[in-house]
Amino acid sequence: MAKDWSNCKTIYTIGATNHSEEVRASEDYYATEPKAVEVLLEAEKFCPVIWEPACGEGHMSEVLKKHGHIVTSTDLVDRGYGDISDFLNSDFKVEKCDIITNPPYKYALEFCQRAIDVLDDGHKVAMFLRLHFLESKRRKQFFLDNPPKIVYVSSSRLHCARNGNFSDTTGSKSSAVAYAWFVWEKNYKGNTNLKWIN
Repeated sequence: MAKDWSNCKTIYTIGATNHSEEVRASEDYYATEPKAVEVLLEAEKFCPVIWEPACGEGHMSEVLKKHGHIVTSTDLVDRGYGDISDFLNSDFKVEKCDIITNPPYKYALEFCQRAIDVLDDGHKVAMFLRLHFLESKRRKQFFLDNPPKIVYVSSSRLHCARNGNFSDTTGSKSSAVAYAWFVWEKNYKGNTNLKWIN
């Protein structure tokens, strides 16, 4: 039997929207599956000290620690892991670190800009973002001013869990969402490289 598309909006049908018919996670919290960090670390080298400023329940931080990094974990919301700190509105800073995180999507651009601003020269920012973060006129100028050194596109789908609940299959479904790691190096002004991982 053919599917009835008569009540579907075009933007949902072609997947061209951020909107979801599901209720958004509390505080826009979508935890990153540990595999996403593993594939990043296979492809990219980082300095020994890492700051994870949207640490949630520590899914990323624990993988980084397992790989020998010294990790400072902070978050705006207390989820029982890390220290409480507002990344966008605090003077708190970790010296001589790289930053790796999955920011709240509605503040992703602000997180990227803030991370680049607080880094020391030559240090890296890695943001786990939807691939369509590359789009939009608002972000175009940011990318022209701050070209990523490399974008790692995941060729297999990686998952995020709504409210950190990976056991809830509806909360971790991301089959319709393509993710990539966007990596900046402070003061890099060359062309952006594109590679595939996973």
